[in-house]
Parts: sequence; C-alpha cells; structure tokens
Amino acid sequence: MNMTQTFEERLNQILPRVTSEDFLHNRGLGNEIGFWIFDYPPEQELAMREFLTSVVEPALKKRQPPLRFATINLFELVIGLLEDRKLLDKAIDMQGKQGDDKALESLRRVLKEDKLAERLVQQHNPGALDLLMLTGVGSAFPMLRTHTLLSALHPHLNHTPLLMFFPGRYDGYSLRLFNKLSEDHYYRAFRLVP
Repeated sequence: MNMTQTFEERLNQILPRVTSEDFLHNRGLGNEIGFWIFDYPPEQELAMREFLTSVVEPALKKRQPPLRFATINLFELVIGLLEDRKLLDKAIDMQGKQGDDKALESLRRVLKEDKLAERLVQQHNPGALDLLMLTGVGSAFPMLRTHTLLSALHPHLNHTPLLMFFPGRYDGYSLRLFNKLSEDHYYRAFRLVP
C-alpha cells in the first residue's frame, strides 16, 4: 500500500478511475479480465461503507450518460442463498449448539463459490451492467473465500469490470484479509488505487 497517500486521498481516486473510459472498456489490461480491488485498512470499514453509499453510488447514478451498476453485498448474497435453501435458522441453531467450526463445516457444502457466482449472475445480469461492485467481504468471512469467488466469476463477467472493496491488503499477488489472515494467492486482479 502506498503509505504516502492517506486513506481519504485514495478514496477520492475511486470515482475518477471507475468512470474513466479505460476502466469501463478494460483498456490497457493486456487481455486480462477487468477485475479490480480497492484495498483499505479494515479499521476504516464504516468510513468505506459511508463513502460508497453517500459519494460513489450517487455520483454514478447522476453521471451522464448514466452508468448501469450494481453493488452486491457478499454477506447478503450468502444469507439470501441460505434463506432460499431454508438453512439459515438451522445454521444459526447449529452454531449455538455445536459451535462455529461445526456450523461452518456444514455450510461449506452449501456455500460453494461457483454456486454463489451463479446466483450473483442470475440476480444481477452483469452483461447488462457497466460496472459490478462487491462489498461485505469482511462480513462474509469465513463463510466465503473471496479469491475462490473471483475465480468462479471469471467465466461469467466477460467485459463488465468488477470492483471489489477489500478490508485488508492486496499487493497484486495475494489477498490478506484484515491484514492478519494467511494470504490467499490471487493475481488476476489489479489494484484500483496503488
């Protein structure tokens, strides 16, 4: 992370980047898919959410021509899948009685990243969007592994840029959630603001 820039300075670069023609048309990526990560200090989670809902999303809506975008909270995506499968109450009950590890183990069979990717694509039709943004990474942990989800989304997104807001560090080679957890190797995304 470039320590010469403050968090606020990095936030202020989000809009100019995501509204640039190069970003929206995946130019200059050397035939790579347009997957982007905005990493930020985990302790800035609430400020990040506030900036997204009060600055980024309204500006994207007002832009001319308007940008077609969707913001998907990964935690809500997971909860929605569990509710549809009538498993949310069972999972909560299991967690209370048998603990986190048992509940998580049973959920892993249901919460496969390829199934979540398919659900996301069905609900939001990325082909009809100019931009797809993912939030809620920290909230969805450990039910969802973001690097596996990103890999599962690759075949579905084609030319639609994806921007994931990540509470931790991404150095272009690996994701380190909360700046603490072991690194998940993922090198097919670009840092939105170095």
